[in-house]
Amino acid sequence: MYVVESKGGAIICMLLSLFFLGTWPALLTLLERRGRFPQHTYLDYTFTNLLAAVIIAFTFGEIGTSSMGIPNFLPQLSQDNWPSVLFAMSGGVVLSIGNLTTQYAWAFVGLSVTEVVSSSITVVIGTTLNYYLDDKINKAEILFPGVGCFLIAVCLGSAVHASNAADNKAKLDSCSNDSKDGIRTNSITGSKQAYTKRVGINDAEKGVASVEKAKFGTALFLIDLEKRRAIKIFGKSAIIGLALTFFAGVCFSLFSPAFNLSTNDQWHTLKDGVPHLSVYTAFFYFSVSCFVVAMILNLIFLYRPVLNAPKSSLKAYLNDWNGRGWALLAGLLCGFGNGLQFMGGQAAGYAAADAVQALPLVSTFWGIILFGEYRRSSRKTYTFLVGMLFMFVVAVGILMASSGNRK
Repeated sequence: MYVVESKGGAIICMLLSLFFLGTWPALLTLLERRGRFPQHTYLDYTFTNLLAAVIIAFTFGEIGTSSMGIPNFLPQLSQDNWPSVLFAMSGGVVLSIGNLTTQYAWAFVGLSVTEVVSSSITVVIGTTLNYYLDDKINKAEILFPGVGCFLIAVCLGSAVHASNAADNKAKLDSCSNDSKDGIRTNSITGSKQAYTKRVGINDAEKGVASVEKAKFGTALFLIDLEKRRAIKIFGKSAIIGLALTFFAGVCFSLFSPAFNLSTNDQWHTLKDGVPHLSVYTAFFYFSVSCFVVAMILNLIFLYRPVLNAPKSSLKAYLNDWNGRGWALLAGLLCGFGNGLQFMGGQAAGYAAADAVQALPLVSTFWGIILFGEYRRSSRKTYTFLVGMLFMFVVAVGILMASSGNRK
């Protein structure tokens, strides 16, 4: 099998993983804003997420000849390595629950804040656990100041959401007051012209050609978005979105340490002579458990939806081809992104590999470009946003500088 051994190779894996893991949430957010049922989207995503693990296992995991000390993917499937397999599968369970939770959190607090806060929590808890599991191969004097920067980013992310929510409320209140005063009735045409523009290209929100589109950040845009999206959020407490985000962050903080245990057996659960699970075998079991949990939960949510998501059925899902290609692509990106993160972590230490939690930098870019997040917000919101991203960049740079070499 192919093994990443150099620090340079590990960094390349991390950078590719960073792009993939930062892009797939934007695709799922796009579909939710178009009105596609989140249960349908996540079921599609789940199939290709598993497919990515199978592709990685039968390519990188089967390159070269197999040996007793370093077996390829297929020989390991028949070995007595169930303690490590269970660690890998437990990691897949918490990742699946975390990913499912973030799909609802995106609707409440936006793509950027969700990714920043959940990723920062992942680093604060997960990186600390991985540091000790990896026998401290990362430089503590560099690593933990980076963890501290991530913790500051969590606080700033919460401040960004609170400020932006207040901005949106002010816009909607202003629009409502105009309607009560009779101004909106008389000047709706003029105001709509001020808020909209003619477009001749595909609408990034609807995916179809539209004649008019409300400008990002306006009250009309927020109202139009609420009408089209699958999860209705008007009138819901901001605490719901932040609670979902923090819960997802805790789930994400546990999957990497569990995977670390499955490939390095720090707790010595394997019998003497049984080789450690390779990254590719562990990732296969990890993805299988992720797939099973996602299928069970989303089939339940089809008929018993949560958080005001629309009710559906298996037949409706099978007939829903609107946006299916984007959901399938999102699953591939997430699967390959996770695989590359683990390949880099096995070489340079899983604590350093948590640098891929810089994915909110990519997600924030897509959030601003595709969805107009933070357009026409207050100066206070922009100040918090810039501070959050700055602390995030500093934290990631420090974390990568702590990389070590696994013996």
